[in-house]
Amino acid sequence: MYSIITNSAAKAALGTLRSISQELDQSQSRVTTGYRVGHASDDAAYWSIARTMKSDDKALSAVQDALNLGAATIDIAYTGLSSSIDVVDEIKAKLVAASEPGVDKDKVNKEITQLKDQLLAIAKSSTFNDVNWLNISDSTDSTVQVVGSFTRDTNRVVSMQTIDFDIYGSASSGNMLALIDDRTSATGGEAGILTSTWFADAASAGSNWVLHVNDSNSATAVEIELSDTTTNDELDEMISTVDKMLQQLTNAGADYGALKMRVDLQTDFVGALRDWTTKGVSKLIDADMDEEATRLKALQAREQLTTQALSIANSTPSALLQLFQ
Repeated sequence: MYSIITNSAAKAALGTLRSISQELDQSQSRVTTGYRVGHASDDAAYWSIARTMKSDDKALSAVQDALNLGAATIDIAYTGLSSSIDVVDEIKAKLVAASEPGVDKDKVNKEITQLKDQLLAIAKSSTFNDVNWLNISDSTDSTVQVVGSFTRDTNRVVSMQTIDFDIYGSASSGNMLALIDDRTSATGGEAGILTSTWFADAASAGSNWVLHVNDSNSATAVEIELSDTTTNDELDEMISTVDKMLQQLTNAGADYGALKMRVDLQTDFVGALRDWTTKGVSKLIDADMDEEATRLKALQAREQLTTQALSIANSTPSALLQLFQ
């Protein structure tokens, strides 16, 4: 039946139109922002997970930057060490040449002095961001750390992991990694390959031969240098000592190379982890643009049809008026 008090058809059409309008607003918002879950009210669980993962991604980005910084520091140290090997190798060759009869040892010593100065320059200039792993000073920590990763366990507790690297070490264990121990205390130059008296002991030398004398070893060390009075036995001791240093320099180069490989692998892993984190967040909250575009067109068509239905329903009272004419 028809009623002049209540237009049931118009109310039904109007309710449908309101529902379609809400769905249109939602779909248009998704198309505009690209998010299926843009607010907590859209889906509280997914929104919470996505926010946490995005926060973790920012932390991983900081880890990635720290790894790149650590890699640069390692590269500088490795480059300095590699250059030092060439110079020490040249010093060894000069000492061997000086052992030949008739060679002017004073002239050879001038060349060796320049090579030793070059070693000192390499050690002191191998610095990145005020960090020098080849020249140990009083302020240098024995163990350096490179940020390795950021983790969140199943109890939602976050923590940072680091890659620890002992740059002091000891020659006896084969893990001495610095070139010069420049500490003011009398350490015997033990933390530096060029300053440690250990290599002369290992070569069973009569003197504590080193390539650089400073405050750390001046009490006992004797710097390698030549003069006309240098004996063949002393030359043999110097050559053996320098050869021991070369072996340790090679070991140190291998250690730095292994550390660089680990940092590079970790950098690649963190990059891949960030990619998968981004993909995971996308699956949770990003809108399917193909689906939303199709849905938007369908809703617009429904809106037009419902508007027409509402117009028809509103015209019913006019038809009733004709009964009283």
